[in-house]
Amino acid sequence: MAGVAMVTGAGRGLGAAIADKLLVDGWSLSIGLREQAQAKRFDVGSDRLHVGHFDALDPASAEQWVNDTVNHFGKINALVNNAGVLRMVDFEKGSEDDLDYLWSVNVKAPFRLIQMALPYLKATGAGRVINIASTDAKRFRPGTSLGYSMTKHSLLAMTQAVRHAGWDDGVRATAICPGAIDTDLIANLPGVTSKADRLRPETVAGIVAFILTLPNQASVPEFIANTRLETLI
Repeated sequence: MAGVAMVTGAGRGLGAAIADKLLVDGWSLSIGLREQAQAKRFDVGSDRLHVGHFDALDPASAEQWVNDTVNHFGKINALVNNAGVLRMVDFEKGSEDDLDYLWSVNVKAPFRLIQMALPYLKATGAGRVINIASTDAKRFRPGTSLGYSMTKHSLLAMTQAVRHAGWDDGVRATAICPGAIDTDLIANLPGVTSKADRLRPETVAGIVAFILTLPNQASVPEFIANTRLETLI
């Protein structure tokens, strides 16, 4: 399956790896960027690429980007909610503003995009939603950000809700729950998985691409790829 995919956070890191892989696999892409200069890494002259404006903190930009994508390509086959942020918030560290920021980017922004894109995904009969969650969506591990884990648990619940909302119209949703990925997001975190043991962005991008090839009859609710041995996951 290949069609039109919307990808958030495609300017760098995992999002860029996902965008690169999907382009190689024949997808047309609409990438939503807050900083348009990040589009320079792509062939912006390609008829298979649309660069839109999307700011997770700006509710109006979600609807505008979805509308621009449909106006450009005529349809939406897949939505990949990749953009996310990490701040240390627990009962002793972080502020209310930090917690609000985590919720705004990691939960409310994907919710808005799904809400706006769902009618178009249903119209294809085989729409796909991929939410990049985390192993922190599956459990809480001491020493990690409680605020981040809370938002990723919510993203997992949102994925389950999408499955119910779109099932009869062929929409399938997957929460990808990777362990530590070698990107800037965790580069300076204390106690994080050593660099040699982290997932490569290209590996997770391959998982996304594989799931997007599956037919409606092979629905994958969650895909967990851990970097360490744990009892619960």
